[in-house]
Amino acid sequence: MINDLVLSGGEVHGRGRADVAVHQGRIAAVGPGLTGAVVHDVSGCLVTPGLIDLHTHVGPGYWGIEPDPVAWRTGVTTWVDAGSAGAYTLAGLRRVVSDVDVRVPALLNISAVGLTGRTGESRDLANCDGELAVETIRTHRDLIRGVKVRVDHETVGANGVEPLRRGLAAAEACGVPVMVHIGTAPPVLEEILAIMRQGDIVTHCASGFAEPLGAAARRAYDRGVLFDVGHGSGGFAFDVAEAQIGAGLRPYTISTDLHARSVHGPVFDLPTTMAKLVAAGLTLDEVIAATTVHPARALGLTGGTLDVGAPADIAVWKVDEGSFEVVDAHRQVRRSPLRLTNRATYVGGRLLPPRFPAAPAPWVPLTDAQRAALARRDEDLRNLLAVPLVGAEGLAEQFPRPRR
Repeated sequence: MINDLVLSGGEVHGRGRADVAVHQGRIAAVGPGLTGAVVHDVSGCLVTPGLIDLHTHVGPGYWGIEPDPVAWRTGVTTWVDAGSAGAYTLAGLRRVVSDVDVRVPALLNISAVGLTGRTGESRDLANCDGELAVETIRTHRDLIRGVKVRVDHETVGANGVEPLRRGLAAAEACGVPVMVHIGTAPPVLEEILAIMRQGDIVTHCASGFAEPLGAAARRAYDRGVLFDVGHGSGGFAFDVAEAQIGAGLRPYTISTDLHARSVHGPVFDLPTTMAKLVAAGLTLDEVIAATTVHPARALGLTGGTLDVGAPADIAVWKVDEGSFEVVDAHRQVRRSPLRLTNRATYVGGRLLPPRFPAAPAPWVPLTDAQRAALARRDEDLRNLLAVPLVGAEGLAEQFPRPRR
């Protein structure tokens, strides 16, 4: 067998210096001296499984973004859409999934309307139809890996934890976990955490609004509720994350909650979020586990490793050491001792090509500084592409003239 691709000489996470071979879209071997039809030298780089972002929004609606223009430069090969679609709107998400290069498993919103608007999807309990959710999950089990419920005052109104109870019942019937968004009370955090099960996920675990630091958070953590970062535009505070890590409540997964209002800041992307968690006190090994094998286990996904036979979802990184400024959702600043810069991203052994992102939707709030930076980026790209790629010395005469 001749391998299709070999990434040669890199520092493979958890294995030391080795080559990684790919054949027919899967990992064929990891070790020294591998050969293949195509060999790329990645010496001096870190090689990891493709990252799995457990909380993103790529479906149609208020929050959604295109994943491919971010994925190719950030190493994220699996984007879990966390509740953008409910039973009424799942067809729209399926159309998105069919037209992207990355993998997009989904969490079904317990509210059948999904996230077509900014908030409020569970204020009308008629939308939180548990039987419909069960039918939808069973019909679309290839796509749906769990249930998403947003539980904060704006989203549920006077309904308290009832949408969560319905989400838990639907998830129990289908044997899948629930991801719960926490934020501004009511309902109070203690009431939410008390009914979550082992293997369920609390996202925005370092929220500056919910601040899950007390006895209820400890009880939930100890019985196996999984803590997920879910940074977002308002779901991550350094002081809360640092206090949790200091208390032994280390996040199981690190995700971005990347969406239309966070992709231009304060989140930017998953590698930046990983650097923030290193600044907060986690090790590089911990943040890699929290963005690969841990999210794969949480949802029963096939990726997250470089084991032989696994999908050849691979990320190649330059790791810079120094002191790099990072900022949370509340403009608190820390310094990270490292920065991860993606050099290549492969999905099923195929290198993702560069993609330029679309302009922000008109409803996305941006600062003057963000608008100016976006304009500069557009101008930089225009100027770069306006210059001929090479001069005469870099060309070949494709159709030579006859010699006289």
